[in-house]
Amino acid sequence: MFRLFIAVSLTLALASLCFFAVSCGSTGSTQARLVDAVSDYQNGLDVTVNTTTAFKDILFSNPVQPVPPAYNKVPSGAVTLEALVTGTTTSYIARTNATLNASSQNTILMTGFNTGVGTAAPTFWTIPDNNTAPTAGNVEFRIINAATNSLPLSGGLDIYIVQPGQGLGSPQVSGLTLGQASSYISLNFNAAGYTVYVTPHGNQNEYFNITYQTPTGSIRTLVVVDSGNAIASFLVLNDLG
Repeated sequence: MFRLFIAVSLTLALASLCFFAVSCGSTGSTQARLVDAVSDYQNGLDVTVNTTTAFKDILFSNPVQPVPPAYNKVPSGAVTLEALVTGTTTSYIARTNATLNASSQNTILMTGFNTGVGTAAPTFWTIPDNNTAPTAGNVEFRIINAATNSLPLSGGLDIYIVQPGQGLGSPQVSGLTLGQASSYISLNFNAAGYTVYVTPHGNQNEYFNITYQTPTGSIRTLVVVDSGNAIASFLVLNDLG
């Protein structure tokens, strides 16, 4: 009887700890931002972390919250994410398990097509960020593939980052698939900036290119997104500088 009493007491104690924590899987707090890349859904979405609204009324036409380089404070550890039609309890992306590392910065990405199925259905991705300043005299770029139109491609996307007017050479990023982020690419500061080309993996038939002039010491995350049936452009996140 005494052993049974101890076991019951321990069970109740553990239950109490879980009750007072944000989540039994959460270990504290962290920072996160949200990017909406579901290009064919034009209504607002609220996104919850552990059932608490962390991002409200995000739209593809205004697809990043909060404005970089800011982040929102959210629970860390094992969490759940869910997208709801703004102002309702109607689930748009069902509750999804994710992990957000404590005391860090993270990008929560939504991709897919509104009526997509399987791998093309609206879904969440979580990507760790590193906004440590580049070494003196350098700039950094990072690429995230949020273009659901890239799914049929064999091997995803290749990315070339060159000084304006130069040939493409070899890609700095090769075979970037949907929901994947490249490493941070450090380059010498160039006053004329850099031209970033996006092509299918394995050939140089570009989808688009854009030239960016960024200050020395800056970090830019470029998110490849769709427009209609095309892989069309970047969302630019000014991470630093």
